[in-house]
Amino acid sequence: MEVVTGAMGSLLPKLDELLMGEYKLQKGVKEDVESLQREMKSMNAALVKVAEVPRDLLDNQVIIWADELRELSYDMEDVVDNFLVCVEGSESDVIADSNKLKWLVGRMANLFTKGKTRHQVGNAIRDIKNRAQEVAGRRDRYRVDDVANPAGKQNFDPRVLALYKHQKELVGIENARYELTKRLRDGPKQQQHKMKIVSIVGPGGLGKTTLAKAVYDRIRTQFEYTAFVPVGRNPEVKKVLRDILLEVDKKLERFGDVAILDEKQLIDKLRQLLENGRYLIVIDDIWDLKAWEIIKCALLDNNHGSRVITTTRILSVATETGDIYKLKPLSQHLSEELLYTRLFGGKDKRPFDQPSEVSNKILQKCGGLPLAIITIASLFAGKPMEDWSKVLNSIGFGSGDNNTDVENTRKILSFSYYDLPCRLRSCLLHMSIYPEDYLTLKDMLIWQWVAEGFVSEEPGASLFETGERYFNELLNRSMIQRVKHPGYCTIYACRMHDIVLDMICSLSKEQNFVTILDSNEEHTPSQCNARRLAVQKRVAPQSNMSMPKLRSCYATMCDPNAVSSLSNFQVLRVLAMEKCSFQEDHPYHLEHLGRLPQLRYLSLGRTRISKLPEEIGNLKFLQTLDLNGTNIEELPQSIGLLRKLKCLRADVEGVYINVSNWIGSLTSLKELHLSIVDKSYILVKELSKLTELRVLTFVCTYTGVDECWKKTFVDSVCNLRKLQILRPNFSFTEEHMMVFESVRCDYWEGYKPSRQLRDLVIIAGSFSRLPAWINSVCFFRTSPSFR
Repeated sequence: MEVVTGAMGSLLPKLDELLMGEYKLQKGVKEDVESLQREMKSMNAALVKVAEVPRDLLDNQVIIWADELRELSYDMEDVVDNFLVCVEGSESDVIADSNKLKWLVGRMANLFTKGKTRHQVGNAIRDIKNRAQEVAGRRDRYRVDDVANPAGKQNFDPRVLALYKHQKELVGIENARYELTKRLRDGPKQQQHKMKIVSIVGPGGLGKTTLAKAVYDRIRTQFEYTAFVPVGRNPEVKKVLRDILLEVDKKLERFGDVAILDEKQLIDKLRQLLENGRYLIVIDDIWDLKAWEIIKCALLDNNHGSRVITTTRILSVATETGDIYKLKPLSQHLSEELLYTRLFGGKDKRPFDQPSEVSNKILQKCGGLPLAIITIASLFAGKPMEDWSKVLNSIGFGSGDNNTDVENTRKILSFSYYDLPCRLRSCLLHMSIYPEDYLTLKDMLIWQWVAEGFVSEEPGASLFETGERYFNELLNRSMIQRVKHPGYCTIYACRMHDIVLDMICSLSKEQNFVTILDSNEEHTPSQCNARRLAVQKRVAPQSNMSMPKLRSCYATMCDPNAVSSLSNFQVLRVLAMEKCSFQEDHPYHLEHLGRLPQLRYLSLGRTRISKLPEEIGNLKFLQTLDLNGTNIEELPQSIGLLRKLKCLRADVEGVYINVSNWIGSLTSLKELHLSIVDKSYILVKELSKLTELRVLTFVCTYTGVDECWKKTFVDSVCNLRKLQILRPNFSFTEEHMMVFESVRCDYWEGYKPSRQLRDLVIIAGSFSRLPAWINSVCFFRTSPSFR
C-alpha cells in the first residue's frame, strides 16, 4: 500500500492554497481547514513509511487504515474542488449580456448560488474533519508509525534461485554469455592490464543475474580472487563489503573480528587484500548510485587486469557504473526452446497435437522475457491441452495464487515498483487503463497525469516538463518501453510489457485505483464506487449505472454507450473516449458536457464525432482538449472562454477546421496543434498573443495563402519566445503539386528563433539559400508535403 493511490499528493497543496488564497473563508471553516491540514500532513508522513513496505508484508489492520485514508483524501479533494468551482464563478460575471436586466438577474442568482454553495462546503469540510480525526485515532491504535515486517511473514528474495541453476536449465544464454565474455576480454592490448567494469542492464525477469552467474562460473578460474555478491533495493553497505571480503578470503571466516569492522576498515582491508592479485567480482542488482560509490572505493585498479561485472535495472545507474551491456529479450526461436523445455523437457519432445496457436499467444505475451516464459509454462504444466486456451485467457497476477513460480515472478517484478518514488507509482498504476499492446502517446499521457493531479509543481519547471521527467524516469527504470517516431527520431510514445501490465493491473485492483470493465466481466453492479473507470473491448451498455465518485473515465475502442451517461458523473476530471465508435446522429451524451465543471482533460481522439456543444465553454478548469482525428470542421466560439486550457489538439489529417478569432484568448496554452482553412490576417496575428506556447504544429492549405500572410505568420511566431517545437506546414493540394519547385520559403529569412527552440520542421517549398539563423536550431528539415 502507498500514499500515491489516494489524492494526498494534490490535496495538500490545495489546502495550502485554500488557506493562503483570497477565498474569504468563514472563521470557523478556516479553523477547520487548518486543523484538517495539520492532520492530513501527519497522516501523509505515516503513509510514506507504509509505502516502503510491500502490501503482502503489511498487517491487515494497517492495510485497512491506509485504504480508509486513501478514500478520505479523495472525498476531501472533491470538497475542495467544489469550493474552487464555486468561487471561480462563471464568465457571465465579467461579460455583460446585451440585455442588462437579464444580466443583473443572472448575477444575483449566481451570488445566491455561491452563498449557498459556500455554506454546503463549510458543512462538508466539518464532516471530513470528523472523519479525519476518527482515522487518526485508528492510526494511533494500530501503531502505523512503527510499521515493520510483521512476525510470521517472511521476505524471501526469489532471485537467489538464479544463482544455483544447473547449466542444463539455462536456455538461450549462450550468445549473451559469449558477447559479455568477449566484452570483458577485448580492448587495446596496452589496456588489458587495466581494470574493466561492465554493467548488465535490463528490466526485471530478463535474466541479468543468471547471465552474470553463467559468465562468472565460466571465467572465474582465470582469477586469483573472486566474489559474487548481491546488493538489492535497500542495501546495508557494510554487509555487502563484508560479504565481498569473506568470499575473497575464505580464511577470514574463522575470525570474528570482521563483523565488528566499520565501512572504512572493511574498504581498507579489501584494498590491501586485492592490491597484488587479479580479481573478478560481480556486484549483482544495484539500485542506488550512493551505495555503488562506497563499494567502488574497495575495488582499486591494481594493473593486474581485474574485472568487475554489475547488474541493474536502471539505465542511469548502469551509465555511471561502467561499460553498458544491454541484455536483449530472447528471440522467437529461443523463446520456443525455453517454453518447450519447461513444458516437455525439450522442443523435440513436444506432443504432435500440441496447439501451436496457444503457444504463439503465450510467447507473444511473454515478449522474450525468460522469467515470464518459465512462470507461464508452470501454469500449463500438468493441465490437459484442451484446457490451455481457458488458462491463457485467465493468465495474470490475480490467478495462480498457489503457484510458486507466479509468486516469485510477482515479487521480482514488484521490486521495481516498490523502488519507485511515490510520485511515480501513481503514474505507473495509471497505465493499467490501457489494454495490452496499446500504443500510448507520450504527450497525451503526460497531460493525463497532470489532469489527474499526479504531477506536482516544481521550481523552474512547468507541469508538463515535470511530467516529462517522470516519463523519462519510468523509461530509465525499464518499467515502460520507448517507441521512437520514424520521421523525427524522437520518443513519441511508449508501450508496456504484458507481464508488467499484469502486475500493475493486479496492484491497481487491490488498491481500488482503476476499475476495468471489459468483455470478461460477468456482472457489473448498478452502483459503483470506482474512482477511475477503464472501459475496454465490448461490454454491455451501462446507462443505468450510478458512479457518483468517478473522477476519471477512459473508454478505448468500444461502443460509447458502454459508458454511463455524463449526467451520472458529479466530480469527473478526466474523460477520454479514444477510438470509440460514435454514431454521427447519436453523439453519446455530449449535450451534458457543460455539467462537468471539474473536468480537466477531454479527449475524443480518433472518433467520428462531428460537433461539440456550445456549453463546452462552461468547463473553466479544462486543461487539455484533444480532437485529433475527429470529423469536427468548426470549433465553438465558447472555447475562447477556456482560460486555463494548456493543450489544444485540432490537427485533423485531411480535415481543416474553421477557427474563429478567439484563439488569442487562450493565453495559458502550452501546446497548440491546428489544421485550418481560415486565411484571415486576424487569425495569424492572434497567435502572437500565445506567449506561453511551448509547441506549435500548424497546418494550412496552400490555396489562398499569399506571401504577406506567411510573413505575418512568421512575425507572430517571432513573439513566441518560449517555443521549443515548431512545425509549420503549408500543405499543397493536387493542382499545386506541379508548381511546387517554384515555391520559396524565403519568408523565414527574418525569423528570430526562440533560445529554447530545439525542433524545427518546415514542410513546404524550398529555400533559395538557408537563413543565417539556421545553425542555431538543433533539428531542421525542409520538405514537400503531398499528404
